[in-house]
Amino acid sequence: MEIVKLKPATKDYIWGGKKLKKMGKEAPYDNIAECWELSFNEAGPSIIASGDNEGKALKDVATKEELGKACSKFPFFPVLIKLIDSDSNLSVQVHPSDEYALKNENQLGKTEMWYVIDAEPGAGLYVGFKKETTPEEVRKKIEDGSIMEILNFFEVKPGETYFIPSGTIHAIGKGVTVIEIQQNSTLTYRLYDYKRKDKNGNERELHVDKALKVLNFTPYKALSFEKPLIGECEYFSSYEYDVKGNEHVKASPNSFASITFIEGEGVFAGISYRKGDTFFIPTNKEGRIEGTGKYIFTEVKA
Repeated sequence: MEIVKLKPATKDYIWGGKKLKKMGKEAPYDNIAECWELSFNEAGPSIIASGDNEGKALKDVATKEELGKACSKFPFFPVLIKLIDSDSNLSVQVHPSDEYALKNENQLGKTEMWYVIDAEPGAGLYVGFKKETTPEEVRKKIEDGSIMEILNFFEVKPGETYFIPSGTIHAIGKGVTVIEIQQNSTLTYRLYDYKRKDKNGNERELHVDKALKVLNFTPYKALSFEKPLIGECEYFSSYEYDVKGNEHVKASPNSFASITFIEGEGVFAGISYRKGDTFFIPTNKEGRIEGTGKYIFTEVKA
């Protein structure tokens, strides 16, 4: 398989907005909350949008050799990459560790990271507790609606990165657009959702008891990385690069690579790109970028 452009699966959760449509994303509904740009997940696989396999799910076409031996140590494809647009606050939530999730949910947990693409003035992210807390205090603050008071709020600007290890309480605030690079899992425990109702008039399900079993109750300590590296764990390594007019991008012999353009426009591997477009690069394949902008490069380390 050659380098291919991807078409994402889209989600219309109640907090979604219109910014992803302005990037050119297509969906049969007014607002888009998430675009699953690189996804082998059955809940929303990404589709090949160029070349001989156009219209097919990437997960059905990419071979083990094209994914690379770095992926073979996992029971399934390790990464899920999303674009997220928050027109209102996302729920306050937490993801369990692999150890807990495998024992109790028969699937893997989730570690993730956010890279801020756009942010309205004053918009931000909620990540971790401000101070040491307890299950009893968290439950009480959920019940009286004051849970946000004990969470860190970070006012954000484009180019910032926040790494969210499993067990960390978090929520994306209103007015933020991020690329989320995460472990390939949909396992989420929702603690608080502002008592809002879905389109059927029902409050969304909470998972407080489960969440209290996996939360890290200690104060949040941010992980920092030295650019171009913006985030790294067992499941993914991601980098931020500027497009410098005419350059080559190559996947290693050990891992596929993906790139998502977060600024600019041009041509990559003979295929046009604009802000928000994602490409899949099989192992050892190389493509030339001619254009402008900035992109996020993701691979799996051997």
